[in-house]
Amino acid sequence: MTLFDGIAARSVETPGLTVNVLERTGDDPATPPERTVVFIHGNVSSSLFWQEMMQDLPHDLRVLAIDLRGFGGTEHAPIDATRGVRDFSDDVRATLEALGIASAHLVGWSMGGGVVMQYALDHGALSLTLQAPVSPYGFGGTRRDGSRLTDDDAGCGGGGANPDFVQRLIDHDETDEAPTSPRNVFRSGYVAPGYQTDNEDVWVESMLTTSTATGNYPGDTVTSENWPGFGAGDLGVLNTMTPGHFDVSGIVDLAEKPPILWIHGTADAIVSDASFYDFNHLGKLGIVPGWPGDDVAPPQEMVSQTRDVLARYSDAGGEVTEIALEGTGHSPHLERPAEFRHALLEVIGYVGHPHDPAPPTEAIILRSSD
Repeated sequence: MTLFDGIAARSVETPGLTVNVLERTGDDPATPPERTVVFIHGNVSSSLFWQEMMQDLPHDLRVLAIDLRGFGGTEHAPIDATRGVRDFSDDVRATLEALGIASAHLVGWSMGGGVVMQYALDHGALSLTLQAPVSPYGFGGTRRDGSRLTDDDAGCGGGGANPDFVQRLIDHDETDEAPTSPRNVFRSGYVAPGYQTDNEDVWVESMLTTSTATGNYPGDTVTSENWPGFGAGDLGVLNTMTPGHFDVSGIVDLAEKPPILWIHGTADAIVSDASFYDFNHLGKLGIVPGWPGDDVAPPQEMVSQTRDVLARYSDAGGEVTEIALEGTGHSPHLERPAEFRHALLEVIGYVGHPHDPAPPTEAIILRSSD
């Protein structure tokens, strides 16, 4: 595990499994919840991806990043997808309890955005930062209003993973020899074209920690009479986000609504109204043959669904800030770290919100002698 300066890893024993946590070496364990930030990574990644941001945050905060089960250094345990992402969010809860952290500001990326929304539903949170989050209605197979297209969630879940990509995870492939190599998937899916970094090897290392054991990534699948011929299973990572198992739109009805920052890129290839990871969109493009048309299998409007749910959250009294970064891909914290950092510090109340509109200015003329 490649750790950056000032970052340390520790194993935390919980009732269910041993969880790997990254911390900053100088942080004070007695820091109150109001100044504690917990990062949750997304699918096919780990806490390693958060290290640059952890380094850059003020040192009077306590900052942690947790590896979800089957990723990073956390134990590989089967995931019951019929519970949605609750296996993940319950593990986060157990980890924070073991560390004596009653509450915190939660930051979730992609699938991790779904995990922290579920966490808020079940346990509460001081704030939520949703970076390129999975739609509140899951990944694939829904209309704009969140209603399911089929009873078996055709085209969703474990069957949607590319078998060659899975094999390359198993083989620990660090090359860029094929479009399905993790390195090229990072370049084409995780970030927008033109992103440059000296830490790409670390990001690939993080992706390669993904467990492909039974019950982990990608998960099982079932045959379906509906196009494209497969439906969602009940085990594993991808099935946790299928619409029959996952729906966190209930955050709208939370009695205590934490402030929400939604930050995403306009060039995101994964979470988008035209996602290249959505079988219905691929069918519409002709990449997957036999697409039955928009009436039967419309592409999922993922970003619009999130905007709709968060608009209702705001109408119900919640505070929502949306930041859409032009030309940015699926990883704003890597691609636009300064904007991400400032927005995060605002939502946790560490810095104030700028006035909009700005207050009037006043000219003050001083003599040179003054």
